[in-house]
Amino acid sequence: MANRTATPNHETLNHVSSDIQPPIDHMSAVWATFLGWTLDAFDFFLVVFCLTTIGKEFGKSDAQMALSLTVTLAFRPVGAFLFGILADRYGRRTPLIINILFYSIAEAFTGLVHTYMAFMILRALFGIGMGGQWGIGASLAMEKVPAQRRGLLSGLLQQGYAAGSLLAAICYLLLLGKWGWRPLFFVGCIPALFLVVFVYFRVRESEVWERSGGQDWRGLAREFGSHWRLFVYLTVFMMMMLFASHGTQDMYPTFLQRQWHFTSTQSSAITAFSMVGAIIGGIVTGHLSDRWGRRRAMISAFVVGILIIPLWAYAPSKLLLILGAFLMQFMVQGAWGVIPAHLTELAPDSVRASLPGLAYHCGLILSSLIVYIEAVFAEKASYATAMALTALFVFALASIVAALGREQRGTVFGTSTDGG
Repeated sequence: MANRTATPNHETLNHVSSDIQPPIDHMSAVWATFLGWTLDAFDFFLVVFCLTTIGKEFGKSDAQMALSLTVTLAFRPVGAFLFGILADRYGRRTPLIINILFYSIAEAFTGLVHTYMAFMILRALFGIGMGGQWGIGASLAMEKVPAQRRGLLSGLLQQGYAAGSLLAAICYLLLLGKWGWRPLFFVGCIPALFLVVFVYFRVRESEVWERSGGQDWRGLAREFGSHWRLFVYLTVFMMMMLFASHGTQDMYPTFLQRQWHFTSTQSSAITAFSMVGAIIGGIVTGHLSDRWGRRRAMISAFVVGILIIPLWAYAPSKLLLILGAFLMQFMVQGAWGVIPAHLTELAPDSVRASLPGLAYHCGLILSSLIVYIEAVFAEKASYATAMALTALFVFALASIVAALGREQRGTVFGTSTDGG
């Protein structure tokens, strides 16, 4: 792991911001990336919510349908590498447009399939598109925004994932009974096409990438290989972060149904409300990271999250249970709100789209067993105990790994060949 480097103070950041003016379209880039990540998450969570309904039509069990989620996750690193390397070679904007078109077409065809095998193939293709979105979008947006506001806008960008989950829950609750599951996937792909038009007309290429001009394939391979230690660290770090998010989210609806005996509608409503906390937490903690530093903000969120665990898992009333869900996701996704800024600041200019994105999704694969471990643990103890101990363990680990790394808060992109 790399040694720590000094973190720029506010005077340095203010000096930088006065010398290098942010591009005038930086908010267009942030909103484009936020909406792209929102629509990705919307599709993914539609499958989560509609899993049993889709399975009944195909004559498949919940376990067989859950395999589609695994397939989507497994192909996300493929997309992160393919689209990330294209963005480092040819610029951020065009690969972003291609990526949005790619996953929106896969989403539309998901609503048209009539066989289980075709459904699985399309979920794999969607995984490629989903994996490619984050790395391109994060590099484009973070290279454009003012350095002193990078954390705040990072928090907004990352919470596209929570917003997508919230929108999927709302569509599931309001429209599934009226329309069935198939039209829900058209609801997601139509705004994606409008987003392509928005990116084409309103978002310009990253000025940082234009100054570097990109490298040829051999140069990119050499750059990526020369930063393998950073890649390994970021993969382990993202595995811990994903342990924290999936360990507190994925089994939570099951916990509500098994331990509190809520209906699926009630558990979906509580989960949706917790995503409101996630969105607020991501923006607030991202903003604090501009003042406190990236690692300090993330570790603080996890420490407060540990203090919330008793309320979250062992709430004595329904009202306090809902409050605990809100606060827990405020802290977890608060820590996550720092991620786009933190990872892009650590990455070299030459591989800023590919290296963080691939590390993110490789960490996702490594963390995929957390839900299974949690479920097995719940068979030996209660769901509350399984989730509480899991959260305690992964929050502590994530804090330690974050502390062991370094940060480059406020670094000026495009001024060095070695950002990491």
